[in-house]
Amino acid sequence: MAKNNQKNDIGKLGFEGAIGELGSIVSKIEKGEIALQDSLKQYERGMALIKHCRGILQRAEKRIEKISKEEKSGDSGKS
Repeated sequence: MAKNNQKNDIGKLGFEGAIGELGSIVSKIEKGEIALQDSLKQYERGMALIKHCRGILQRAEKRIEKISKEEKSGDSGKS
């Protein structure tokens, strides 16, 4: 159930928030500021954040492609 809550928590984050949290996790791990067990948990959260960010980027890319196609089809009728 904790993983479900984690996914829901991450799902509520915007791109910038997820990237910010990911940067914080990486920094803490690199500096050795957290214990091994906690670093493993943070690594898992970081991987989930990366997956979330990729999903956001893919959706944005699809929207841009759709807009571009609509623009091209609209321009072809104006000649």
